[in-house]
Formats: sequence, structure tokens, C-alpha cells
Amino acid sequence: MKPTLQLKLSQHLTLTPQLQQSIRLLQLSTLELNQEIEQALHDNPMLERAEGNDAEHGAERDDAREATAEAPDGNEASESAREEPRDEPRDNEELGDWMSTSSGSGSSRDDDEDSDFQDIQAASTSLREHLDSQIALTPLSDSDRALVRFVIEALDDDGYLTQDLEDLLPLLREELELDIDDLQIALNHVQNLEPVGVGARSPQECLALQLRAMPEDAVTRLAIEIVSKHLDLLANRDFTRLKRALHCSDDELREAHSLICSLNPRPAAEFATTETRYVVPDVVVRKIRGSWVASLNPDAMPKLRINHMYARILQQNRGASAALSGQLQEAKWLLKNVQQRFDTILRVSQAIVDQQRQFFDHGEVAMRPLTLREIADALELHESTISRVTNQKYMATARGVYELKYFFGSHVATDTGGAASSTAIRALIRQLVDAEDRKKPLSDAKIAELLGQQGIVVARRTIAKYRESLSIPPVSLRKSI
Repeated sequence: MKPTLQLKLSQHLTLTPQLQQSIRLLQLSTLELNQEIEQALHDNPMLERAEGNDAEHGAERDDAREATAEAPDGNEASESAREEPRDEPRDNEELGDWMSTSSGSGSSRDDDEDSDFQDIQAASTSLREHLDSQIALTPLSDSDRALVRFVIEALDDDGYLTQDLEDLLPLLREELELDIDDLQIALNHVQNLEPVGVGARSPQECLALQLRAMPEDAVTRLAIEIVSKHLDLLANRDFTRLKRALHCSDDELREAHSLICSLNPRPAAEFATTETRYVVPDVVVRKIRGSWVASLNPDAMPKLRINHMYARILQQNRGASAALSGQLQEAKWLLKNVQQRFDTILRVSQAIVDQQRQFFDHGEVAMRPLTLREIADALELHESTISRVTNQKYMATARGVYELKYFFGSHVATDTGGAASSTAIRALIRQLVDAEDRKKPLSDAKIAELLGQQGIVVARRTIAKYRESLSIPPVSLRKSI
């Protein structure tokens, strides 16, 4: 073997940095896009937000034009001022284009409202604070009060004690010489606090604590027995075996069942500090002159522009640093790609609206089957582009906020040779279940038969799969007394 030189000719596709950025921005969600823009604003001095500065920069540009204009009187001056931009070099025209905002809106009022909401959240009382305030008023010794607080710290967000007392005991110092009985007494103190049911070690114990806190009567005693011994039968709605085990009538069982359903299996849920995340729709659909029209949501669009001062310095000094020129080019790419991203989202959204017009008029039952390929062919785009656009992008409609992917779905053949969307079939299943007789609920086979009468042939297994996706329990759990 020896080294040799060899010529080889081949063709391959290379993605430019601008194209790579365009693809990356297209698949980002609104939140991820804002994070990307924040990073770009931090790294590139040629970029800036246009909020609050438009009037100042507009006034500066007008002053500069008036200072360079030559006109003997007001009328000629105004005409000269209008004609002056035409005499400027082409570089100034490009600069003016890039100085304009890419899109979007924002206000300090929104920031104030967000901060107010955060302050309200921070001011809410936690479960441990609520329980500690009650323990402070309980006549206990300092050591017992400290032990009760130790048990409170072990509760989860729902108010349950998920750890065994035997597992908690080794966490205490040995010199305290405490045993399981001491922890059990502290747990009993916790279970006597508000909200009732806190400190329970299981759902059965939680419900039993709430029942024992009520005035004792025949219904309460029956409910306690059901919760303590036969909760599994109640969960499975096996009322026949329940009546046989409890030796009670239908009316007594119905009253006890109603009482148990009124209890709260998560007594500390109101104290949970869950963070609420709101979806900002990218597109808003409105009905204009009888037609459904999609438009971009200004609140979801960033408002950016080229930094006026740096761009003017770079324009006046042709020999400026190459780094600053490169940052200007990168800023232009970002503005163009952001605008192109929203233009593509709008095009795809309008195509979806045109295809699903019946959904906007009549709801889910009118949803038609739709694939990514149909939208891609209609817009002459690649199917992967449609997939990126519809991922984590949301549309606000008169019927709610939906992800763009929601409007795509598989189909089921009908007797007439057409096709029904899986979303429409789920809506029909929901309607049938909502209208059923609770004493004689519809089985999956019966639902399939009813859909077959409407010309939609669906197997029983498919009905079961759709029903589970809708979180509808099986027929045995939907049956009432």
C-alpha cells in the first residue's frame, strides 16, 4: 500500500446557517421562541426590542430629514421632506426596512398583571403553615408540639402520610428515647386538625376520618362500614354484593353512597401550590362575512428591530469591525426567519381552517379526516414542514383553544363509502354516554351497534380504545343504583 491522490465528484445538500436557523425556529413553541430571542438579545447588540422606543426613533428620523431638506417655504419644505427618502442611497432604504418592527405587541400593563398574580400566589397559606397555626393553639408540651410538627413535615401535598411510622422513627435522635406509640399519639393530634382527613395513611382512613367527624346516625355508621370493609365493592359498583354483605335496603345504600361521594379524598388539595401555565395561542380564528379566517395573535409575536444607533454607526463607518458587520447580518437573518416562521404558521392554519370548516360551524361531530400530506400538497410544502408547524402551536377558536395537531386524525370507513374522523367518532361516543340511562348504561358492543345504525362501522375493541382515551369508565362503573 502507498499514498495516492484521487479525484472524486459528488453532489450533496448543505444547509446554510440561515436555513438551519429557520428550521429550528419553525419547530419551537412560543415559550421556546421567546427564550431563543432573549438569548439573541443578550448576545447580539444589533438587536433590540421596539417597545416604548418607536416614537423616539421616529422623531429622530423626522428631525434628521427636516434638517437636510432645502425648501424656501412650508409647502415646498413638506414636499421636499416627502421626496427626500427617494434620493437616499439604497443602503438607507434597506436600513429603513430592517429598522421596522418584525411584528407583535406587548405592554407594561401585562407585566404588572403578571407580577400582581405572582404576589397573590406567594401570599397564599401553605398546608404546613395552616396546621402549625392550629398546633400553636393546642395545649401541648414543647416536646409533643415539636413531634407533631415533625409528623406534619412528613405529609405530602394531598395531606397524606405516605411513610410508615416505623420508617420515620429512625429519623429522630436516639437520645430522645421515643417509640412508635409516641409517633402514633402525634399522628392522632394531626388527624384531629383541620381540614378533616389530613394525616390519613390511605384513602379508606381519610374517608373514615371525615365520616367519624360527622354526627352519628344510621347512614353515617353504614358509610363507615362501607369505607372500612367494602370500599373495593363500592369502587366496582357491585351494589348487589354490597347489599348482601351489609343487609341493607336500596334506599339505605343509596343514602350512604351519596354521603361517601360528598367526601373529599384529597383534603389538602386547596393548599397545593401548583403553578398554572396558560397557553398563548399563535393563531386566532374569527368568522368574517360568513367565512372563517385565521390571523396571527399579536401577543404571541415578538417585537424586534435593528438597533438604530449601532446600525447608523456601522453605516457611516464602512471600515467598521467585521464582528459588528456579522452581528448585523445575523440580526437581519433572525428578523427574517421569525417573520417567515409566523407567515408559515398562518398559511398552514388557514389551510386547516379551510379543510375543517364544518368543525367550526358544528363542532367535533363534524370533524373530517385530515392528514399532514393533504395540507402539504395544498401549500406545496414538505410534510416534515407541516409537522414542525403543527407541533406545540395553538389556535384560539370560538369553541376553545386547540393544538394544531388536534385537527389531524385517522379515519374510519362508512357504509356509504366515505370516511369518518376518529375525533368525530369520539364525540359521538361522548354524546351517547351522556344521554344513556344510568341504571342501564350502554356497553361497548351496544355503542358499536348504535354507530353502525348511523353508517359508521366500528369494532367493539375500537370503541373500547376510544372510550378509554376519553376517560369514560366501563359499563360496570357507570351503572348507578
